[in-house]
Amino acid sequence: MIEIREEEPCDQAAVRHVNEVAFENGPEAAIVDKLRASCDNYVSFVAVEQGNVVGHILFTPATLDNGGLVGKGLAPMAVLPSHQRQGIGSLLVRYGLEHLRQSGCPFVIVLGHPEYYARFGFERASHYKLLSQWEGIPDEAFMVVVFDPDALPKAGGVVKYRDEFDEAM
Repeated sequence: MIEIREEEPCDQAAVRHVNEVAFENGPEAAIVDKLRASCDNYVSFVAVEQGNVVGHILFTPATLDNGGLVGKGLAPMAVLPSHQRQGIGSLLVRYGLEHLRQSGCPFVIVLGHPEYYARFGFERASHYKLLSQWEGIPDEAFMVVVFDPDALPKAGGVVKYRDEFDEAM
């Protein structure tokens, strides 16, 4: 049985391993480490099976340039290859989004596969006149789930992930 819980300090090595393996040694593991060191208001959850971390999801501040509204950016989300396609990623996303909704977070952005993230309520950010900070991102891949539509400015704006993500782009 899979348990979803907040990441604890003793999970850091396992979380690094999950991100390294899931992303084939891409920059994600190093970005997570940098964010832990530089960001004090991130939200991180792990999926645990029989005492072993098999999945991880991270939410960090995402700021709307038009008025400074702060929501969260989902990235990265990783599951060990041996445990993929078993619903663990979906459990992590649902758990994280519900936690953020209950905590009063106004929105969550993600840059990812539209077919995957749409099942969690994500839609094109452009529907809210929200744009990615990075040029060349396909419109359908930059998505948002809005928990408080009244908090978003009608004029929209550019939403920025933390600077640590720039190296991956």
